[in-house]
Amino acid sequence: MPGNVLVAYGSTNGSTAQIAEAVAAVLCKEGLTAEALPAGSVPDVTRYDAVVVGGGLYAGRWQKDARRFVRSNRRALAERPLWLFSSGPLDASASEKDIPPVHGVRRAMARLDARGHVTFGGCLEEGAKGRIARSIVRNGKGGDFRDFPEIEAWAARVAGELLDEQAKN
Repeated sequence: MPGNVLVAYGSTNGSTAQIAEAVAAVLCKEGLTAEALPAGSVPDVTRYDAVVVGGGLYAGRWQKDARRFVRSNRRALAERPLWLFSSGPLDASASEKDIPPVHGVRRAMARLDARGHVTFGGCLEEGAKGRIARSIVRNGKGGDFRDFPEIEAWAARVAGELLDEQAKN
């Protein structure tokens, strides 16, 4: 009965964390039990029936906590319904077209038989951590490109799949 869902995330500046919280809120609204937690703080995934993992994109790679989480929990994740999301493009491209997962995420999807992946727009604003991030903002290339209605619609589709599976069992 896939009713208890973990939404684990790797986020450096908080944008991906806010996306994960929005995903968990929709899952709860749809009738599932869900919680969003930083990937580095989850000691064990075996108490969850399904997992969503999100990571911010930095220089073409998932945020390190998301990568470590997937790697250290690979056996348990392979035994559960799993979805992945990325956040990061600092433009409207994620709302305009499907952006394929970066290489490492694509490899994790294949190894863990993930049910899906989506890339959402990112957010990088004043106060960002890291020299490169601060430079991006200082040069006017930052901003908030997250599309929360799109994020919520994706989360509702994930919930629908889990609830359909629950109804069959």
